[in-house]
Amino acid sequence: MARKRYRPEEIIAKLREADVLLAQGNKVPEVARHLGVTEQTYYRWRKEYGGMKVSQARRLKELEKENARLRKAVSDLHLDKLILQEAARGNF
Repeated sequence: MARKRYRPEEIIAKLREADVLLAQGNKVPEVARHLGVTEQTYYRWRKEYGGMKVSQARRLKELEKENARLRKAVSDLHLDKLILQEAARGNF
């Protein structure tokens, strides 16, 4: 079965829908089934996006992408530095 990737906006909308269903007396397994996700996914979403607005969720995703890009850049630069140090010592 193919997994669906939800955008942060969709996740927040589903969490709001879940809050309404839970307030009506439904249990978490029923709510998760209604949303079309597993209980584990529901709890993960709630932990990551609970109480966020859509703009905040977008900003979070942008920052996560930027962080990953910067980590890769630092890793590449560190590797270059090690290679240059080896070359300077004459140990190739």
